[in-house]
Amino acid sequence: MKTVLPFFILSIGFIILSCAPDETADLILHNGKIVTVDNEFPEAEAVAIRGNTIIAAGTNEEIEIHRGTETEVIDLAGKLAIPGFIEGHGHFTGIGNAMMQLRLGDTRNWDEIVRMVADAVDDAGPGDLIRGRGWHQEDWDTRPEPGVQGLPVHHSLSEISPENPVVLTHASGHMSFANARAMEIAGITLETDNPAGGEIVRDADGNPTGVLRQTAQGLLSPVNELWDPDVYEQIEYATREVVSKGVTSFQDAGSSFREIDAFKELAGNGELGVRLWVMIREPNERLEEKLAAYRTIGYGDNFLTVRGIKRAIDGALGTHGAWLIEPYTDRPETKGFNTTAIEYIEETARLAIDHEYQLCVHAIGDRGNRETLDIYERTFEQYSHDGDLRWRIEHAQHLHPADIPRFAELGVIASMQGIHCTSDGPWVVTRVGEERARTGAYAWRNLLDSGAVIVNGTDAPVEDVDPITSFYASVARMMDDGNAFFPEQAMTREEALRSYTIDAAYGAFEEDIKGSITPGKLADIVVLSKDIMTVPDEEILDAEVVYTIIDGRVVFERD
Repeated sequence: MKTVLPFFILSIGFIILSCAPDETADLILHNGKIVTVDNEFPEAEAVAIRGNTIIAAGTNEEIEIHRGTETEVIDLAGKLAIPGFIEGHGHFTGIGNAMMQLRLGDTRNWDEIVRMVADAVDDAGPGDLIRGRGWHQEDWDTRPEPGVQGLPVHHSLSEISPENPVVLTHASGHMSFANARAMEIAGITLETDNPAGGEIVRDADGNPTGVLRQTAQGLLSPVNELWDPDVYEQIEYATREVVSKGVTSFQDAGSSFREIDAFKELAGNGELGVRLWVMIREPNERLEEKLAAYRTIGYGDNFLTVRGIKRAIDGALGTHGAWLIEPYTDRPETKGFNTTAIEYIEETARLAIDHEYQLCVHAIGDRGNRETLDIYERTFEQYSHDGDLRWRIEHAQHLHPADIPRFAELGVIASMQGIHCTSDGPWVVTRVGEERARTGAYAWRNLLDSGAVIVNGTDAPVEDVDPITSFYASVARMMDDGNAFFPEQAMTREEALRSYTIDAAYGAFEEDIKGSITPGKLADIVVLSKDIMTVPDEEILDAEVVYTIIDGRVVFERD
């Protein structure tokens, strides 16, 4: 396959165009099945594009009148064309970052990880930081020995890397493993106290095992500072990856001002290869100082919008960090962690209202979701606003049934990731029990039936950024063991496609310019090798991206 990055995109303003017969197209897609996600004309055979804008969609004959002598024509040969996928929650530079370290997602046990690190030590210089990401203890075929709470102890890793600090981040991003050298640099000892909202996992004698849950990962800051990534390299890696998967817009779940400066530079130069909608993740005092200056709508011909703020009220279910109302079934001594104080998030909410930003709070456990909905409700009552704020809860994975109707009632968007359901499914019941899992885990059907809007995504690099796998998980809820995870909560295919297109655009106040193949909207389109709207469930995963079109240009083509 080949990937073409649009680093020099023609700068053409967004113009609402009619479908006048004399409007000559620069690009025509014809002879296909085009699912428009536009209720006025749900399907078409062809679409005409001029500049970066869709000018018409209809039958082959209707679109032929827009062909000129210089028009490029792509014969779809019956393939499916849909609006470009909108990744509703991912970590853009995090994708590039993950590609620049050891990739541990396919490891099957702790010994395999130790061997990978040993190979990296052989290639590293004295004192170099060795980084890895993607391990998950629930995916291992054997429990580590020695171990604590099913997690490894650092000794075997420390023996093969005595001089090189090692930090291995959990697949969720909410737990890390450090070797002895890394803990030494960080000053983590027997006497180190747990930080608020986190835990240093210890053995029976109180010694740190190397596992750091939730906010305890922050203790590794002196170690992580040994590696200073090139943000532009991360962006390039991420861009290549996402456009190859058919993602034309990416809703970035938390970037620093430094990263946003890089996005803006590239967008201003016509060199940002995918459209970004960004949540800022900075301390409140920095937000107070800079929010007004950083609010950005449609910069660089609609390649960059900055209008969200990210906070996290709890951790992840896989690390026992999600904040629950009742204790974990498999660890009844804990209910998880509140990782950011309620009062702090309330102050963030005030800043968001004052500066017209969307507030986007990571909440996974039912207690975390309830507390977030409570914060939103209090804020909406306390401060004046226009009633259309579209604040979001990122993940909303485990809900108390009583809180499900509150999303629609408050106008709060559920930004969920279909693929999390099936990748987490094998151990969710172990964590929270059968009844809580059945009534509140990944409750898409109940949320949709209550009137809530769901935005889909992958949480990349936690999961692969591939929308097709998340689409499949959303409609089939099929786990790797061949069992469906409470299939009564599945979406229809139409709902799943909307969650990746027009509803995702709505979740960013961008439904007027993207999310459907409608004349006047931006020409962001994906062509797939199979019709994911009609093939049997088991064939959905066979679909491949044939073309990714952004801004009216083919930026990825599969050979």
